[in-house]
Amino acid sequence: MDDETFFERADAHIYLSNEQISDSISRGKVSASMMYSTARFNAWLSACGFDSAEEMSEHKQEVIDYFMAEYRKMLEENINDYIENYEPYMTPAK
Repeated sequence: MDDETFFERADAHIYLSNEQISDSISRGKVSASMMYSTARFNAWLSACGFDSAEEMSEHKQEVIDYFMAEYRKMLEENINDYIENYEPYMTPAK
């Protein structure tokens, strides 16, 4: 990957999400908000690449397929990472 700040940006989003978890706001609710914001941002990003709503509509399924495939790859990669590193990741630091 030739994007030197990719993981820094991702970590900033994760840090913000972790900060939002509290006694009254669950991890699941924070996850839902993060997924919604990602979907909303990607819809906007996609719209920026088209000249009209009609053009965007014509490519809707292609756009959805692209983002779903990319999310699936990233989720599988991260779940595999947690499976391989479960103990160190899930054991609280002393």
